[in-house]
Amino acid sequence: MTMRVLAGRQRSLSEFVAASARFGEREYMVHDDGTRWTYAAHARAVASVAAALRDKYGVRPGDRVAILAANRPEWLITFWATVSLGAVAVGMNGWWAGEEIRYGLADCEPAVLVADRRRLERLGGTDPGVPVVEMESGFAELVDHAPDAEIPTGPASEDDAALILYTSGTTGRPKGAVLTHRNVIAMQNVQALLAARAFAQMPAGFVPPPGRWLVNSPFFHVSGLLAGAVAALADGHTMVLFSGRFEVPAVLSLIAREKCTNWSVVPTVGWRVVNHPDVASYDLTSVTRLGGGSAAFAPELVERLQQVFPNAKGAMGVGYGLTESGGVATSAGAAQLTATRGAIGVAVPTVQVEIHGPDGERLPDGEEGEIWIRSPLVMLEYWRNSEATEKSLTPDRWLRTGDLGLARDGQFFMATRRSDLILRGGENVYPAEIEHCLDAHPDIAESVVVSVPHPELGEEVKAIVVPKSGGTLAPETLTEYLRDRLAYYKIPTHWEIRTEPLPRTPTGKVIRAVATGAKSADLVEE
Repeated sequence: MTMRVLAGRQRSLSEFVAASARFGEREYMVHDDGTRWTYAAHARAVASVAAALRDKYGVRPGDRVAILAANRPEWLITFWATVSLGAVAVGMNGWWAGEEIRYGLADCEPAVLVADRRRLERLGGTDPGVPVVEMESGFAELVDHAPDAEIPTGPASEDDAALILYTSGTTGRPKGAVLTHRNVIAMQNVQALLAARAFAQMPAGFVPPPGRWLVNSPFFHVSGLLAGAVAALADGHTMVLFSGRFEVPAVLSLIAREKCTNWSVVPTVGWRVVNHPDVASYDLTSVTRLGGGSAAFAPELVERLQQVFPNAKGAMGVGYGLTESGGVATSAGAAQLTATRGAIGVAVPTVQVEIHGPDGERLPDGEEGEIWIRSPLVMLEYWRNSEATEKSLTPDRWLRTGDLGLARDGQFFMATRRSDLILRGGENVYPAEIEHCLDAHPDIAESVVVSVPHPELGEEVKAIVVPKSGGTLAPETLTEYLRDRLAYYKIPTHWEIRTEPLPRTPTGKVIRAVATGAKSADLVEE
């Protein structure tokens, strides 16, 4: 089996850290608490922490180092130190409760856990069973351990494991997706190619200045770590870190204060921004590029985001991918997103995307099926879970995504995740389509669409909606609102109006099972 790869690529993530020192006193990280790290200081810290992990905790190539914290500089320094040693960084979900944390530690068996105080407190004072470095009280000692150390180079080959990221676990136990050095490097190089393609349309001689990227997606997610931290370090950009629970005023204030130029959002977060009553009071003119992912963007949302961020008009790109696919598989620009509902774009360089039927056969254009992906970005396996690996990866390394979509003239369109699909009287009903319509309603803050059993139809459609602050909603008026926008069988026959925010994962996705009460909340909100 062969696949297309980039010839002129790095072979180990330690090469990124070593090369980043050339950016010197340029800022790499700006934390929302005011802490700032230059590239030079960061490189020195990574070298020292790598030495400390090796000398004090016996970390060797292949060992795991678990990281459990909010987005903060210590998280990234630990990550870069770990992969530079040839060890495996484990990005543990920062919203996990105590039981989930203990599950993750038992699953990955790390040599050491590096964590912040707030998350360690969730263990209730019990021994986690592994050595612990508390960031607030013990991390400075690692940074000072070997101030003259050099960044380790060469301990890992490109197909060695570099990173374990746990799936969100919205159903069942989380699974650890193992990403290799090749996977992470391929993700960065694809992003660099897409950026070069965008800048090629600028006037001759134009040299893009270093960006200031707002990063609010958590580092234990591919969008925060790979599309954010790794990409920024490779090209000398500055990351502005937002570490707390997402609140529109706090995030927009940070954008305005730090003059952020780039921001990547998920659709649910985008709707919260454009629908916020005070959005016009913030100076958002510094933002010149918007990105996004996790789900298809409604054309209405794309239009409104470009109104809120006027200097990013036309400079919006959305990528589709999964943790298991290494972060990105397709990409679509603003024009395509505005013109076509459900668009997720074309396959990015080195990535193959196909639509397959239930029997695994490739389907022709226009027929809906499961999205399959093969590329050098696709994960190696699920950590210590051969059964789940065999279900997700074919022998020739195609990833079965579980998402439904179709192809048309080289472009791809996403329908829904298979687990979200509602079958009403033999008709496929896609929750995202209904949610896009509801979220565009001027009085709705957020919504989620789910199924309810029906003895004859099999399933019916239910919408759970939250009105904007101070507003009221009536099922009758919402039903009338949808009649001009959707076929009759897609219109919810069950409505629930709530005043409390919908439960979400750290990346902003609504947890449907928790919203319906089918599953208890096992994530700790901040």
